[in-house]
Amino acid sequence: MRLRLQLKTSRSRRVTAARFLIVCSTLLYAAPAPMARAQVAASSQGPVKITLDDAIQLALKHNHNLLAAQTTIQQDEALETQANLRPNPDIFGDWEYLPLFTPSMWTGSYLENSTEADLGLSYLFERGKKRQHRLQAAQARSLVADNERTLTFNVSSQFFNVQLAESTLELAERDVRSFQQTVDISEVTYKAGGMSEDDFLKIELQLLQFQSDYEQAMMAKDQGLDDLRNMLGYDSVPADYDVAGLFDYQPVNANLEDLQMKALQDRPDLRAAQQGVTAATSQWELQKADGKVDVTGQGNYSHVNSINTATVYVSVPLPVFNRNQGNIAQARFAITQTQEQEKATSEQVMTDVHDAYMGLKENDRIIVLYRSRYLDVADKDRDISEFAYQHGGASLLDFLDAERSYRATQLAYRQALASYLIALEQLREAVGTRTLP
Repeated sequence: MRLRLQLKTSRSRRVTAARFLIVCSTLLYAAPAPMARAQVAASSQGPVKITLDDAIQLALKHNHNLLAAQTTIQQDEALETQANLRPNPDIFGDWEYLPLFTPSMWTGSYLENSTEADLGLSYLFERGKKRQHRLQAAQARSLVADNERTLTFNVSSQFFNVQLAESTLELAERDVRSFQQTVDISEVTYKAGGMSEDDFLKIELQLLQFQSDYEQAMMAKDQGLDDLRNMLGYDSVPADYDVAGLFDYQPVNANLEDLQMKALQDRPDLRAAQQGVTAATSQWELQKADGKVDVTGQGNYSHVNSINTATVYVSVPLPVFNRNQGNIAQARFAITQTQEQEKATSEQVMTDVHDAYMGLKENDRIIVLYRSRYLDVADKDRDISEFAYQHGGASLLDFLDAERSYRATQLAYRQALASYLIALEQLREAVGTRTLP
């Protein structure tokens, strides 16, 4: 079908024709362009895309800071193995009065009757169950689990920042494409005499803002993907990877009390604090055990001038002055310190969950405001202003102001949505699990 439009010399008919062209451009914009369809088809065979769950798993497997922290578990296990080893026995021997510089005296009779020899074995018998009272690797495991909790939150937050940049980029691209058609048709109208030069320049300048938004969103996306790749492990994803998943509202119905109880059960930093009390108690028991004297047993065989003898020794220190009193007292105070740290961590857990929950609720209310009314208001206001401008019922400035309001509302909503999703991840981090009650 061909559409032929003849512009009359009358100014009113030129204005009407120009506005008709704007309406046509709007209809054309509503249908996807062949290029857009080609881009969609190409994107299906484009770069590797990862979901949020993929990103978290990649980070837990390949993040070098986390891998370095995980070695503390093996280090503590090695120390535990070392602390659990029994003392080594001591063996000793001597042979005296050997005629090294008188070879003629090296006879069996001389060695039997004129030399002395000793051979002995000694062993330290530890008392007080010293080996059993050792620092355990369980605390290190909980500390590493807390590092994983923090890394999971950081990865999730960065993932949503990338999604925000992509959503902003999509909006900016759509705005540029739409407004570029408005500029093109306005230029035709201006050249035909249906629009003043001042109005045309105002429209053209407005395009600059949309183009700037597009470039800034593109840069934010590229930088966000680079930062996320660094968290995941630089070599764990290809350079041209992308993120996938819905960037949308996810309502949460859990109540504060259930979340706090869940956090007291699952927070690894609280478990580490509790295990710190256990470790401090173990150290106190170890110091008390060190205050108990150990016994050294020794057995000797001696050969003296053709006489063979055996000797048994027992050595026991007398704990008259040093009974390890200072270390025992220090370890007892360390227990009090770790108990207070446990209480402080427990209170911090409750506070973290409360703050994260309140932050999520505040962001939730903002999202509901946008979704229940103001997104529709912005759309409707722009449509009314565009229609009124096209039919001579509104000025160009009113139309441009409606465009700016629509753009600002859409950007603000996307930023609010990202803030909400990050607040949700903050709550998951505060509770210590990604599965909320």
